[in-house]
Amino acid sequence: MSDSADRSTPPHAAAFGAATPRALPPGQFEQLGIQAPGRYALVIDARSPREFAEDHIPGAVNLPVVNDAEYAEVGTLHRQDPHAAYLLGVRYSLANIATQLPRIIEPLPRYAPILVYCFRGGKRSKLWADNLRTIGFRVDVLQGGWKRYRTWVREALNALPQQFRFRVLVGPTGCGKTRVLQALADAGEQVLDLESLANHRGSLIGGIPGLPQPSQKHFDSLLLHAMQALDPSRVVWLEGESKRIGKVQLPTALYEALLAAPTVGVDAPMAARVQMWKEDFPHFVTDPVGMIEQLEPIRALVSGETYERWQALAGAGRVDELFERVMREHYDPCYTRSLKKHVQHGAAATSLHVQVADLGPAGLASAAQALKTLA
Repeated sequence: MSDSADRSTPPHAAAFGAATPRALPPGQFEQLGIQAPGRYALVIDARSPREFAEDHIPGAVNLPVVNDAEYAEVGTLHRQDPHAAYLLGVRYSLANIATQLPRIIEPLPRYAPILVYCFRGGKRSKLWADNLRTIGFRVDVLQGGWKRYRTWVREALNALPQQFRFRVLVGPTGCGKTRVLQALADAGEQVLDLESLANHRGSLIGGIPGLPQPSQKHFDSLLLHAMQALDPSRVVWLEGESKRIGKVQLPTALYEALLAAPTVGVDAPMAARVQMWKEDFPHFVTDPVGMIEQLEPIRALVSGETYERWQALAGAGRVDELFERVMREHYDPCYTRSLKKHVQHGAAATSLHVQVADLGPAGLASAAQALKTLA
């Protein structure tokens, strides 16, 4: 169905969801004329499942007025006969809304506040909003819909990184930076776990089996959602990352902020690093050949001789030696080059270091306490 804008404003908008003229810091939902999603009993994304899967407001529930097949059918018909397309779209929509009312809507308390949006805040939003208002719910419609929300996300991610004081954990692959970051969170520090948001461990072999990455658009939404929860008056800890984490990229403003931020070095003995790889990459313990196949794109960088040595170790199942060689011969030199990039972008050379001799709970807790004194 078409999403021509619905310009109507609910009677309660001035008291509940109206935009405010005062200046707001970046990333505030009030800039969109709505409250933060957590203030609503329900946030309805009225778009098709395919659109929802690409990106949506975190916490929204997909209650499509038309499903993917119906959306395509109505769109095709609209090019031939708009009137017939609207009739078909409304018929599908009313049937779908009727199906979803008992499951999602009826359990809500009377007068519960609900936010509805679609692609442009038009007809699909109006179908839900009109029916919900008739029932008695307080309904806000995101004017401009997801399209406006997406523009706002990009603008916020361009401005927000400048509001924070970042401390960046750097160190060779396998030294436990992600575990130290979690230990810092457990100790009450603010952290921004980019790899968790990206569903990826941040290297060529960092994909997590069975856990797909979000789209770039939804990664941006998740990142903004995480940053909105941070307190700008306190230090924020995160890992040093490349601009790309798997198939998603960090916003330029955030990446540049990380390059310029103070760094703290984390290191661990090679035996501990190998053990951590075995725990974090169990699929490569059982299939080391598969790991080497994933590293094939860097064959020219490490030399054919080095790559063939890795292949031989993988084929023989000598996992510990393989993991150590891959770290020493590829990832450690990459780390050294990345440190130079930080310095070139204005960051002070890393002078503070934490040695994590034990990557178990006690050792990580000790490292977190040491890092807290540096914040």
